[in-house]
Amino acid sequence: MKLALVQLNPTVGDVKGNTRKILEGVARAKASQAELVIFPELVLVGYPPRDLLYREEMLVAVERALAEEIAPASQGIGILVGAPIREGDKLFNAALLFADGKLVGRQDKTLLPSYDVFDETRYFKPAARRQSLTFQGEVLGLTVCEDIWNDKDYWQRPIYEVDPVAELNAQGATLLINISASPYHYGKRRSRADMLAHIARKYRRPLVYVNQVGGNDELIFDGSSICLDATGKIIWEGKPFEEDFTVVDITAPAVGKDPSEVAEDISDVYSALILGIRDYFRKTGFKKAVLGLSGGIDSSVVAALAAAALGPENVLGVGMPSRYSSPESLRDAEALARNLGIGWRVIPIEEIFTAYLKTLNPDGLPLIDVAEENIQARIRGNILMFISNREGHLVLSTGNKSELAVGYCTLYGDMSGGLAVLADVPKTMVYELARYINRERELIPQSVLLKPPSAELRPNQRDEDSLPPYRVLDPILRAYIEENLPAREIAARGFDLALVEEVIRRVDRAEYKRRQAAPGLRVTSKAFGMGRRMPIAWRPGW
Repeated sequence: MKLALVQLNPTVGDVKGNTRKILEGVARAKASQAELVIFPELVLVGYPPRDLLYREEMLVAVERALAEEIAPASQGIGILVGAPIREGDKLFNAALLFADGKLVGRQDKTLLPSYDVFDETRYFKPAARRQSLTFQGEVLGLTVCEDIWNDKDYWQRPIYEVDPVAELNAQGATLLINISASPYHYGKRRSRADMLAHIARKYRRPLVYVNQVGGNDELIFDGSSICLDATGKIIWEGKPFEEDFTVVDITAPAVGKDPSEVAEDISDVYSALILGIRDYFRKTGFKKAVLGLSGGIDSSVVAALAAAALGPENVLGVGMPSRYSSPESLRDAEALARNLGIGWRVIPIEEIFTAYLKTLNPDGLPLIDVAEENIQARIRGNILMFISNREGHLVLSTGNKSELAVGYCTLYGDMSGGLAVLADVPKTMVYELARYINRERELIPQSVLLKPPSAELRPNQRDEDSLPPYRVLDPILRAYIEENLPAREIAARGFDLALVEEVIRRVDRAEYKRRQAAPGLRVTSKAFGMGRRMPIAWRPGW
């Protein structure tokens, strides 16, 4: 059977726009003489729709689109599409099969994840049963995203008692199909391919996996759809971080590649962030970005990413030197702006800073304390927000995950903004990104990569005056945040226990800051934000 696989980038809530994209995919599939065209999970509303699923008008629009546009388009072709379906007061996350102008099959999602970034039990009811469907001589085993992530042999400790794939295989499924909206994190593409190949080999069935692509708020979906033969070899792989379309004949012999050949490196993080920025702007209606350029590594990387995502003509960098800013840093920022071709503006903050010092220290000389350090960051944040309000630019905040983790950031200062591009990128990975950005020519001045990190808020300040070296800090943070390990287990990896405990205390204390941060793009397995829901007011009592 000839299958058309359509890897789409839907916009959450835009039922009309998503329907148009689906119908374009159907027309292309018909022109390619495909017998069945397959789209991602919940493609009609985009994923995750969250509380939009409570909006009556959206659900009515879904029902109308299915009945009046998608069903009629199925004349001469099968259409497998993901959509929310109502039955009375219950809502289901469904895979719907249309053919000959009508609905001929439906399989609801069985396994509803409610961990990390997922909250599906809030909205959906699980499928009451799993039932294979016959279409064009094939017995289809339809699953939706999480349904395929519970193989007991692969995971050893499956999360759920039910295994939908095993049930469908027992019913005689000859083709396994999974429609998905699986968000990206570094390492996900390769591990997902390995897991899917295991299932294809286990059941000796071809497996088709069609994934959503695109950025939706904090989440980035990589696409990377896959068609595997019954031996677990990949006979087609969708482009990562792009929309894609192909037609495959699952009955024709093909030369496949091993899942171990799925390559993943820092270029994937780069592409994910580009997609995340571009879609965040496109789907919220913003056209232009502004950010503070300090001459440091973080703002340099954010500027380079923004220029690549939005076009350099749509990015403005602002240098805001104070008495503590080195001339070298300002030169580096200007050189970066020139290399990238973005806008460049210098607005010194010395007079404003001096006015603050005189007003807030009426009885004496400046104290050069944390309050005075932070007021500089807040002056800069206000300047950027002024530009945002007057000129319609969205402010990009430039703090990285390492700083946000331990609270080495200023509320209403460098945390100001509408999107935190590096909020899930550890400092050591920021340097990897910088080197990747410079892979063909020097966009970020080499001096930026070589200088010791500094906020430049007091004389001769260095990050390591307040923090452990990032090569030490980042592994501790990864173990605590991503692996959820206690202090003693982290220390057993070769770290000083007192240092580990202090880092953990700082992470826990900074939760109130992160709660007020701009949305950040997720690229690791555990990001701050929707996937890590920690209380602010608590204390360990164990």
